[in-house]
Amino acid sequence: MPGERSTQGIRALVVGAGHNGLACAFYLARAGIQTRVFERRHVVGGCAVTEQVDPLNAPGCRVSTASYMASMLRPEVIRDMELGRHGLQMIAADPGIQVAFEDGSVLPWWHDQGRTHAELSRYSTRDADVFFRLDGELKSLARYLQPFFTEPPPRVEASGLAGWLEALRVGWRFRGLDGRQMQELLTFLTGSLEQLLDRYFESEHVKRLILANNLYGKHGGPRDPGSAMGLLFHLLSGGEDERQGFTGHVIGGMGAITQAMALACREAGVEIVTGTEVTQIRVDGDRATGVVLGNGMALEADLVISNADPKRTFLGLVGRQQLESGFARQVESIAMDGPCAKVNLVLCEAPRVSGMPPDAPPLQRMLYTLVPTFDAAQRCYNDCQVGRLSDDLWVDCVEASAIDPDLVTPGRHVLTTFVQYVPWRLQNGDWDSVRDALGDKVIEIIGRYAPNVPGAVIGRDVITPLDLEQRFGITEGNIFHGDIRLDQLFFMRPLPGWAHYRTPFEGLYLCGAGTHPGGGVTGAPGYNAARAILKNL
Repeated sequence: MPGERSTQGIRALVVGAGHNGLACAFYLARAGIQTRVFERRHVVGGCAVTEQVDPLNAPGCRVSTASYMASMLRPEVIRDMELGRHGLQMIAADPGIQVAFEDGSVLPWWHDQGRTHAELSRYSTRDADVFFRLDGELKSLARYLQPFFTEPPPRVEASGLAGWLEALRVGWRFRGLDGRQMQELLTFLTGSLEQLLDRYFESEHVKRLILANNLYGKHGGPRDPGSAMGLLFHLLSGGEDERQGFTGHVIGGMGAITQAMALACREAGVEIVTGTEVTQIRVDGDRATGVVLGNGMALEADLVISNADPKRTFLGLVGRQQLESGFARQVESIAMDGPCAKVNLVLCEAPRVSGMPPDAPPLQRMLYTLVPTFDAAQRCYNDCQVGRLSDDLWVDCVEASAIDPDLVTPGRHVLTTFVQYVPWRLQNGDWDSVRDALGDKVIEIIGRYAPNVPGAVIGRDVITPLDLEQRFGITEGNIFHGDIRLDQLFFMRPLPGWAHYRTPFEGLYLCGAGTHPGGGVTGAPGYNAARAILKNL
């Protein structure tokens, strides 16, 4: 088009081959930009990788090491990168959520409403009726938020005509909301989850089923303000069919997503270099000029795009000395302090969960959450805040080998567990000395619900918040590159005034989960960043 700048000869370097870095690289290369990606680990994928659990004690048994379920992977990314053609296969989780309780009962949330209604009615017929009314209201509200997911957040700093146009754009999104829905939206974004559920339900079991779908990876117990936000966040759409609340099991583990992305990138002309760390982003005045690699080699570029979190990018790779002091303080104030861990297990027999139907299909057997009571969940978070490892840990379990036997050798099973709330800073000791205690505690908790598991463990990999930082390069082990809370979302992510993937340095952009719309294996930050970069060009 006349007046458009050609991308001919533009060189881009992407720091980190996580899923957002790969998505961004793909779109840049497809637009004709010469794009190279550097990954410090030996494998692409960032936190979305499939690796052996314990090669010494259980060789050949693989698991999704960190990220472990596909929920909101954007359909645009799936289609544009042709991930299906490159090997991606996802099976919709059904039930999407399932809770095992201390009383030996199991409550699944099936896709089929009639089936779920029957399950809920075992605890409260009234709650079973209310459940789907609330679910419908939540999905309706989530649909109003959905368009913001794959576009830059509102430019609240815009003034004059640009400001009016921006206000109209945002206001148009909410044109169908009535006063009651606006009140509900504000409640979900700012209120306490427990207070909200107390308004609707009488059964503790039903409330805990909803609790199990809400607070993953973020700060705040169910009694803290803002803890209801996850109800909306998890109902945003994903998967190739763009289904609300989609959760999928990835055949081959989460690494199959990023391996497919890497194939799409290479097909588009992207050069991906693994085992090569970027140690510095070079800036000259107010412009980024390239990077320095771990071997000392300096590379020049017109564009540098960082998939690393904002703190690692600015305070580490750029360097605090290059930053204006006020901006540096803003970056330092980003709340990270990751509250979760992973414990991956290899078992010599499949878990036998008390209350699980003996004829349960593989999809049901493979997924269950051991969610504490509201009292215990709040106590667990409070313990985490003061650096204590609680006795009431929240453990999410996925036995992926139940539907994907190629992950294991004959007679073996892999169980991946996501654990919260776990403190980043310990009150006593350090994570190197407490790692085994965490693994032992998680196995003991699982044993309360599946008594055969503790005696069946033959291999394990305990990944503490410190390991998440050291192994995957995410500051303070925060899986979202910055906590998911209202003052760190939308036009305030990662910082007010810098929410559009740009930085104070011309030619330096962010594309990771620390930008809008945040974490999860969605590809949305990478997709949005690439579009913003191309628009700026």
